[in-house]
Amino acid sequence: MATPLSASAFARALRAEGVTVKEHGTWSTHNRNAVGAWGPAQGVMLHHTAGTHSVTLCRTGLADLPGPLCIAVIAKDGTVHLVGYGRTNHAGRGSQTAYNAVRGGTALPSRPGADAVDGNAHFYGFEIENLGNGRDPYPEAQLSAVERVAAAVCRAHGWSSSRVIGHKEWTRRKIDPTFSMASMRTRIAKRLGKPTSGTGSTPAAHVPFPGAAFFTNGRHSAIVTAMGRRLVAEGCGRYEIGPGPVWTEADRRSYAAWQRRLGYSGADADGIPGHVSWDRLRVPRT
Repeated sequence: MATPLSASAFARALRAEGVTVKEHGTWSTHNRNAVGAWGPAQGVMLHHTAGTHSVTLCRTGLADLPGPLCIAVIAKDGTVHLVGYGRTNHAGRGSQTAYNAVRGGTALPSRPGADAVDGNAHFYGFEIENLGNGRDPYPEAQLSAVERVAAAVCRAHGWSSSRVIGHKEWTRRKIDPTFSMASMRTRIAKRLGKPTSGTGSTPAAHVPFPGAAFFTNGRHSAIVTAMGRRLVAEGCGRYEIGPGPVWTEADRRSYAAWQRRLGYSGADADGIPGHVSWDRLRVPRT
């Protein structure tokens, strides 16, 4: 479970990633938190504006959809305009299967399921200025800014690029953004492989998070042994024999103890590794 970044930490993360930022008014306290919770944070959602001159609109909103409509607007020239921070009216309800995939670091479904989850509560929302007609181009300066913004948030939380989702991947109601999300995630993944000064990326000496789907009964891997040894070293081992290379119920109980050590509870301490808790365990390469 991830607590959203503070507004100041968020702005620092953007600037550390080389983002050109322009702050608008009291953006850091302009939000929709009064109508519902913001958090736990699960990922980044990208949109296109379907119009131009969008900064004011995204800050103030519409008569039937109060602003802010996103945290920031990413302009054609790559400038990132901060218009709000917190819960914003950007995502609406979306697919439970998509939510589970983003949260678990697994592949998104080929088509989102029925709308069931409040995305405004769980995603950082960014609007990319574009007409959304398939003909309006996304200049490289703008795409680079999208990449840097998403990477900044992922790096700050210890997430992989799988935590970045397009609105069209969240709900069947939308088509945005009109560029390839797979290609954008590839760009973000490459950037996350280049540590930025002052950030907490996983050192090369440690095993990167293999994804929640890796940890299934019977999985045989030296990574499981290395993980178990780290859990024992942290005082979280719940093994009678081992640890060994096969994922078992004892591994799950041990990892659940580690999650509880980090402050997780309930379903977030189920013993299945997540990206943030895995990075903090620092499992050495074998």
